[in-house]
Amino acid sequence: MKLFLDTANLDEIRKGAELGIVDGVTTNPSLVAREGRDFHDTILEIASLIDGPVNAEVTTLTKDEMLRDGREYAKWHKNIIVKLPITRDGVAACKVLAGEGIKCNMTLCFSATQALLVAKAGAWCVSPFVGRVDDVAWDGMDLVRQIVFIYEEYDFDTQVLAASLRHPLHVVQCAEAGADIATMPFKVLDSLYNHPLTDKGLKQFLEDWNKAKAEAAEHATKSAGTQPAGAKPASAN
Repeated sequence: MKLFLDTANLDEIRKGAELGIVDGVTTNPSLVAREGRDFHDTILEIASLIDGPVNAEVTTLTKDEMLRDGREYAKWHKNIIVKLPITRDGVAACKVLAGEGIKCNMTLCFSATQALLVAKAGAWCVSPFVGRVDDVAWDGMDLVRQIVFIYEEYDFDTQVLAASLRHPLHVVQCAEAGADIATMPFKVLDSLYNHPLTDKGLKQFLEDWNKAKAEAAEHATKSAGTQPAGAKPASAN
């Protein structure tokens, strides 16, 4: 399963790139607006930091507007994925853009029927929003499992990009469900490293190591002090 960062914060993306395990980046209009930077410049800088898919979402509503913006975004960088909403116009725009070789991420997916439609339209990936489905008392992870099952059953090429992941358990469950990609905030990615037994074990290893070094140094000091005056050290052989 590929791991994407869901952010437009360049500092977080730099940190993710340094880890060497981030495969791509997803953004949305809210994330970009939060940074207060030019959209075009932000997307290009992200693409310079991560050698993988970089998602740029349209902010228009009609098919013709989405086609115009999607074609423009695709010119910016070879790794750009155009994000479109799963509306009638969005799915229609996806069908045209996919036919032109432009990869589309169909976002705001909340049902298996929506996922079926975008796969028929040739989407590169679909983004079920796990956390937001959970918020309305449905099972967001069950949605991921449904989509994975349908895509495998009919051999669709569309990838499942699980989004709106809020904690490490979401990530584990996505991997178990067979999602192709999981996208998450930096704080969730960073938390995947954490386990109290790792911290406890490392602390114990270092304490034992330092204790052994101290005992060896003390023994060497005592041995040197018991040698007769003027005696040569024993041969290293």
